[in-house]
Amino acid sequence: MSKFKKSSGTSQDIPTAALPDIIFMLLFFFMVTTVMREDDILVKQQLPKATQLTKIEKKSLVSYIYLGEPKNTSLFGVEPRIQTNDVMVTTEDIIQFVNQEKDKLSEVERDQITMSMKVDVDVKFGIVSDVQQELREANARRVLYSSVKSTEE
Repeated sequence: MSKFKKSSGTSQDIPTAALPDIIFMLLFFFMVTTVMREDDILVKQQLPKATQLTKIEKKSLVSYIYLGEPKNTSLFGVEPRIQTNDVMVTTEDIIQFVNQEKDKLSEVERDQITMSMKVDVDVKFGIVSDVQQELREANARRVLYSSVKSTEE
C-alpha cells in the first residue's frame, strides 16, 4: 500500500554562498582595528641592568621617551638627544608631548598616564634631570625607568 512516498519540499543543505563575504568582512574588520605601529628608535639604546623589575599592568597608559646618542650622527650630531614617538625633540617640547599624549586618553585616564624613560647607559644625568623637570612641569608624576633584567644574581 505504500505506493506513494512522502516527499518533503525542504532541503537539508546549508547555503554557503555568503561564507566568503562573511570571512572577508571579518578579515577587513580585524585589519582596520588592529594597531601594530611601533616607534622607529633613532637613538642608541643599551638599557641598564636591574635586579628587581615590575611589569607594567596597563600598557595603553604608557608613553615612551628615549634618550641616547643618535644613530645618524651626521644628521643629529653626537650629543645625547631626546626622542618622543618618531621625532627628535628638545627639552622644551616635552610639555607639549605630554599634553598630546594626555589628549589621546579619556578624561578618567589622563591622571594615570605613565611616562617611561628608556635611557641609554652612556647618557649623562644632566639631560635626564632636564627631562624630569619638564615632566614635573607638565604634571606627569608617574615616571618609569626602563631596564633589562640582570642575568647574574
